[in-house]
Order: sequence, then C-alpha cells, then structure tokens
Amino acid sequence: MAAVRKPVLLGLRDAAVPGRPAGPSAWTASKLGGVPDALPAVAAPRPVCELCRQPLALVVQVYCPLEGSPFHRLLHVFACPRPECGSGGARSWKVFRSQCLQMRERETQDAQKQENGLTAEDWCEGADDWGSDSEEASPPQPVADFGNDSSNAKDRDWTSQLQNLRLQDTVPGVAPPAPPGEGQALPPAVPQFLPYYICVVDEDDYTGFVSLDHAQSLLREYQQREGVDMEQLLSHSLSRDGDEKYEKTIIKSGDKIFYKFMKRIAACQEQILRYSWDGEPLFLTCPTSVVTELPACSHCGARRIFEFQLMPALVSMLRSANLALSVEFGTILIYTCEKSCWPHNDQAPMEEFCIIQEDPDELLFK
Repeated sequence: MAAVRKPVLLGLRDAAVPGRPAGPSAWTASKLGGVPDALPAVAAPRPVCELCRQPLALVVQVYCPLEGSPFHRLLHVFACPRPECGSGGARSWKVFRSQCLQMRERETQDAQKQENGLTAEDWCEGADDWGSDSEEASPPQPVADFGNDSSNAKDRDWTSQLQNLRLQDTVPGVAPPAPPGEGQALPPAVPQFLPYYICVVDEDDYTGFVSLDHAQSLLREYQQREGVDMEQLLSHSLSRDGDEKYEKTIIKSGDKIFYKFMKRIAACQEQILRYSWDGEPLFLTCPTSVVTELPACSHCGARRIFEFQLMPALVSMLRSANLALSVEFGTILIYTCEKSCWPHNDQAPMEEFCIIQEDPDELLFK
C-alpha cells in the first residue's frame, strides 16, 4: 500500500514588518529577517557563530504550534552573514525551538496530553495559524498555517499569525539570553536583515496556476553547461510528481535529484520555505549519511524528524539596510524533536538540528 504523502505548506515573502511589533502579535507571526521575538517567560536567544564567535543574524522565525499540544511554539533559524564564514556549514548556522503553555490553568491536563503524543494528522487539521494550537508530545503535528496568505488563496489572515516570534537562549554556542517577554534588547552589533512577514499557501492549491516556462528555461541553461539531454527531461516535465519516468533517462545521479528539485518548485518559484512536519525533504543534491544518522534530541533522546526547509529564493531576499550582509546556500533542512519535548518551566530555547546543502549552480537562482 502506497504511503500517504504529507501535506506541504509553502512560505512566501509578504509585506515588510512595520516598526517593532510586541506582544502576541509579534511572537505569533512568521517572518524573515529582523530580530527574534520571544515567547512569554522564555528568553530570546543570542547565538554566536562557532567560527568567528560573532553574533548570528536571524534568517527566519516560524510560529508553528502543533495540533493537540498545549504549547505555543516558535522555531528560529540563524546564520552568520560574514563572507569568511560562508563555507562553515553547520558551524555557522543555528536552529532553536522555544515553547510556552497557552493556558496556565490547563498546565497539568495539557502536560499529560503532550506526554501521550501528538500526530501529524492533528498538526494539519483545522488550524488557521501557526500559533494558535498547542504543541509538544510524541510525534506532534504542526498547525496548517504559519503565516499570511497575501494572495488570499484561502481567505485566511496569515499575516497576523506570522507577525510574532521570539527565541531564547542558554545553549552551548549561544550568548547570554535576553530577558524573557516582550521587551527584548539586542545589542546594536547584532546583524539584521530587513524584516518581512511570511505568508503561506498550500502546495496542492498552488500547483497548476503557474506555468513551467521559467523552470524549463533554467533547465535549458543547465543543459548547455552540463550536456544533459533536455529532450528527454522536458518530455516528462509536465507530468505529475508521482510520475518518475524521467528518472529512467540517462542522467548522472546528481542531475536526477537536481531535476526533481527544479520540477517540484516550478509551480511556485518564489517559495522561500517548505513546511511538512514529519514529511519528506526536497533534496537539492545527493543526501549524505548525515540524513540517515540524525542525532537524537539532546533532552529526551527521541528521534528527530524533518519539519521544514529554507529554499534558494530566500537568498536574494535577505538584505540589510546598512551593512553588506549576505548568506549563501542551496537549501537548509530543519529537523526537530519528534516529541517536541519541553521541560517544565524551562526558560531557555532548545537547540535543534539542520543540514546545509550547497547550491550546485548558484546562477540558477539569481
């Protein structure tokens, strides 16, 4: 029996974040750039680069509570924007997860619920925001939304949901945490990218509304450089993703993975994030053994599962106002604790795991 494909949500850049939002409107929003927002009673993280020991810049903040969990839940991804650390791999990237109970009066009941575990099905059902459902437990599931949908594909107010996120700290390789709550004060030395909200669309709803002309054009350029037979490749480019006949063409193994990546994102070229809790990542290059040997959660020992990935289109959107900051990558795969564990009354974010895949051809995404 064929396995059921997990739903995939796509994150798109939306409106610029005005000023410095505070309170729930800040930490229940998903965004790129800016500074991390902090959940109540949880300190905001101040991670530093393992290579240069300088503060990292916030790349994205994702508000993604899990259905059936009593927790608000935030994920923050940081990177070193300094050119000299560009090839540092995971040592110049950090991922943190922070959580807090939605209702203290339900703390006991909800804590028991999370111990029993959550399911991916719960994560994607009936959630209008990435921050209105609880989380933690054994295989929890994210709520179906983490941002605004500026295209109004489903008449959901994703913007208000993505406007607030804050992280905390107290992890190896992280500078002292800022006070928990709303008034976080990061030193001016902390590099910042211009902040924008992230809106969300369902991949299935989006597919079919955008032509594949751009993807085919990029693939033709790739053919000229690599000598790949585009006649064979493009003969299958309009088939659905389940049709893997193109894999039978005579192409190098790396080219197969690259082509599958390009074909999958063709319907929504501007996607900057793909979210699929406990789903399958979309590899850009051949995965290494690290993917099959993921480190277990450092707190509870549970396995880590794929949650989301950052996409090539995000690279050109990470801009700074005054400094020449930049981050280069192909795709960043984020893996988190399957149980989304959270120690009682913990006030520091928990570090998660990421895999960096370099862009095999940076020209394709400029």
